[in-house]
Amino acid sequence: MPQSLSAVYVHLIFSTKERRPFLQDTAFRASVHAYLGAVSRELDCPALLVGGVEDHVHILARLGRPIAQSDWVKELKRVSNGWIKTQHADLQDFQWQAGYGDFSVSHSNIDSVLRYIADQAEHHRKQTFQDEYRAFLKKHAVEYDERYVWD
Repeated sequence: MPQSLSAVYVHLIFSTKERRPFLQDTAFRASVHAYLGAVSRELDCPALLVGGVEDHVHILARLGRPIAQSDWVKELKRVSNGWIKTQHADLQDFQWQAGYGDFSVSHSNIDSVLRYIADQAEHHRKQTFQDEYRAFLKKHAVEYDERYVWD
């Protein structure tokens, strides 16, 4: 086959270090989400939607062929971490958590994941980030050690 084609969709989730609520201001949060989307696009992984609440982010993106998932996440966090620190003097100690979770999404489930990400504020009135993340790990049959998930 002379042409290489790919349609791999990934739902990426990561939090701020120690789940600190750095993204409380909704306007600033929206600008962080927009920035993450722009960085992802530059990495050839166009984001369908970026969302989240004050302490974590969800990104649904189409993974580009030339980049590994781990490199995509590493660059998203590295570049956005530096940018966030330049936006407000009180964000000099901002950090993303070291880890992340990314989960495959079939084309038929894209709409439900988009709704899920769009409804994050409502969703987190009832469930903490930790409980949400544990549910994702269970749903996707990911084995984990609770001692090493949170930072």
